[in-house]
Amino acid sequence: MPLRNQRAAALPAKLSRTWLLVNGAKPEDFAPGLASEADSVIIDLEASVPDEKKDAARGHVVDALDGGMTAWVRISGIETEDWEKDLEALSGLKGLRGVMLAMTEKPEQVTYTAMRLRAGTPVLALLETALGLENATQVAMAPGTFRLAFGTNDFRKDVGVSDDPMAMAYARSRLVIASRVGKLPGAIDGPPGAADDDQAVIESSQVTASMGMTGRLCLNRNQVDLINRQLAPSDDELTWAQEMLEAHAAGASVGDGSYLPRLARAQKIADLADSYGLWNA
Repeated sequence: MPLRNQRAAALPAKLSRTWLLVNGAKPEDFAPGLASEADSVIIDLEASVPDEKKDAARGHVVDALDGGMTAWVRISGIETEDWEKDLEALSGLKGLRGVMLAMTEKPEQVTYTAMRLRAGTPVLALLETALGLENATQVAMAPGTFRLAFGTNDFRKDVGVSDDPMAMAYARSRLVIASRVGKLPGAIDGPPGAADDDQAVIESSQVTASMGMTGRLCLNRNQVDLINRQLAPSDDELTWAQEMLEAHAAGASVGDGSYLPRLARAQKIADLADSYGLWNA
């Protein structure tokens, strides 16, 4: 079985920008997804898999994650019969990096899920409803929660809002603030449309970044690189950080009180650049 590309395999999931969803009922798509530049890959056992194919999809996941692949898996919501079946199939799999819990609405749902998996297995809480958003801070603070993710399409259906950035700004801000309160890595935004053109992906990913979210779901592996670029330090930021760090190393004077915060920011940008392989891009 093919393994993750080296850069993505070495990247801590707390820094993952792109979270590529791959249909669990289509094992022929696993290898291309895992060979892509997606920071993390999620094999989906939930929304994209019809009921009559769920058992077969679980079998495909078991074969893949016991056969050399490493990936996350999106499991069904805790209120469904498939939640139990999904966890039974995943328990003990060597290649399981973590799970995404669909339809998360209450903190105990994350904790119950984590308790059913190998100790330390991270759980991404996918918030897709008004109730989930209302409880975002409690979910972020729940034992087992690793990061928050935003199920934008189902959320819009639940509350009846458009996809206009202004209409969705409150919800995105709630996830960002809840993540900070819960001391989690940055929140993960919903995906662009699978058929969106490049400009649409760029513009919507810029909205993601402007809201303070640091990751994004993705349904189309051809969009991965576009999202990665928008959620990484820009060329201008890289140049500024490199010049700042070089000047500091050469003994630049500290100057006013903003110097140390600017130096810390430059170091953070440099660390991200190293993690994302940007210096030689």
